[in-house]
Amino acid sequence: MKLVVNGVEQEVAAETLAAALAELDYGAARVATALNGAFVPARKRGETALREGDRVEIVAPRQGG
Repeated sequence: MKLVVNGVEQEVAAETLAAALAELDYGAARVATALNGAFVPARKRGETALREGDRVEIVAPRQGG
C-alpha cells in the first residue's frame, strides 16, 4: 500500500505501524510517531492499523543545547 512517510510517498507491505517501522529500517530506533496528525505511543504501534494513503510522521529525538 502507499503511505506518505515524512512527506514522501512510499510503498509498504506492512499492515500495522510497528511493521511499517521495521520495514522502513526504524525497527530498533527510538522514535516518536504520528498517524494522520495524531501521536501514536510506542506501545500502541503493533495494534495501529494502516490504510492506503495514511500520513505517517517519524521523528527521532535530538540532543542539543
